Amino acid sequence: MQKLKHIHLIGICGTAMASLAGMLQQQGHHITGSDAAAYPPMSDLLAGLNIKIYEPYGESNLEPRPDLVVVGNAISRGNPELEYVLDQRIPFCSMAAILHDEFLPGRESLVVAGTHGKTTTTSMLAWIYEVASRTNPEFAPSFLIGGVAENFGTSFMVRATRPFLLEGDEYDTAFFDKGPKFLHYFPDAAILTHVEFDHADIYADLASVKTAFKRLVNLIPRRGRVVAFDGSENVSECVAKAFCTVERYGFAGDSYWHVTDPRHDEALSRWTLLRDGAPFAEFSLPMAGEHNALNATAAAALAAGQGVPVEAIVEALATFKSVKRRLEVSAVVDGVTIIDDFAHHPTAIRETLRALRESYPGRRLWAVLEPRSNTLRRNVFEAALVESLTLADHVVLANVFKSENIPANERLVPEKVVARLNELGTQSAVYADADAIVDALAPQLRQGDVVAILSNGGFGSIYQKLPRAISALIGSAGRA
Repeated sequence: MQKLKHIHLIGICGTAMASLAGMLQQQGHHITGSDAAAYPPMSDLLAGLNIKIYEPYGESNLEPRPDLVVVGNAISRGNPELEYVLDQRIPFCSMAAILHDEFLPGRESLVVAGTHGKTTTTSMLAWIYEVASRTNPEFAPSFLIGGVAENFGTSFMVRATRPFLLEGDEYDTAFFDKGPKFLHYFPDAAILTHVEFDHADIYADLASVKTAFKRLVNLIPRRGRVVAFDGSENVSECVAKAFCTVERYGFAGDSYWHVTDPRHDEALSRWTLLRDGAPFAEFSLPMAGEHNALNATAAAALAAGQGVPVEAIVEALATFKSVKRRLEVSAVVDGVTIIDDFAHHPTAIRETLRALRESYPGRRLWAVLEPRSNTLRRNVFEAALVESLTLADHVVLANVFKSENIPANERLVPEKVVARLNELGTQSAVYADADAIVDALAPQLRQGDVVAILSNGGFGSIYQKLPRAISALIGSAGRA
């Protein structure tokens, strides 16, 4: 786009869409956007950019007529703004397409993909490049991350340098483009963290998920690299026919990047990393959880292979500040610690609860879950979800978010999950919504408790309501 335009984004509060809005505004375009509901952290990001969010969707949000409309992948036929765009033949495109066309030409595209760990790993990689740029400005990264990286205070950055770091999402691109977004990014090098069945609304089975990742690997040129987790047969299958160099990372003794001597001390992780059998570095990371050490190893491996000095990698990981809504302490009230986490898959929930056990040893752990993602709203993951939640001492479930949109025979039944958890000895209950949960939970909490609130959405503002309820009970001496 050679001339400045008025660009409207439908579904602007999606993590990638909000970031794209900021990137386009940085280019000088006039940006407007709309969404069904705005909530942090992306609503805060947009407010900081002075980009107005129109709520709810409506034809009037497209007045005056924009030059171009970017349609988010959550938008489907029947949305009043999309129908107006189609009726009026206003030019439109997807987020991934405009990213490819306007920001990636002439760049070095580095893509972080996988079922789990994408956001954190991309944030780590961006911070590694940022630290390296202090001594070599050519490493200064542009990036697009599906969350707010706390080291930067933003989810995006656009610079004139070559490295462009992208979180590669396997979810579909738009209502008119059902392929994964990451197929638009044409990586020069990539990370593949995990491959599991996910997004049951668009993938029929694990085989179709693996096909998507195989296609991503097939886009990497011969001169490129893929850094791939060594602890997954699915990952092994997806990289088996790569034309580029494949470097495995993890705990396997024969992996090119071999993690040894892992130590976890509450919220601090340490380990030694070998490169092709030789000592590479001693790392420390101010985050709990084996999964975070593996994410950091993947970021270190990709950066090192692209020429980033080891000293910068070590310093960056030691000073990494995580990502908004990833094991984020949202409040501490009267000794009760409230954690906000984006976990939206049984495996992610398991790793989150494991990390909290490491960070808060001996404390009573509550898991408060909203089945909101298209994965968790379906019963195909019921058994795995139960297994993950047994890591908590107490479990509280909300009703399935917009359950009417899921066929009854596919829908998760929270009462069945709770019944099974109680059978296994994990005290559990289900409530209709955030307000009911707050009313029931706040009086039961005591000093030292850790409450992990698990949702990929706003969860009825429970993050604000629960601390207020605890504070109110302190004054009335109404808590246990």
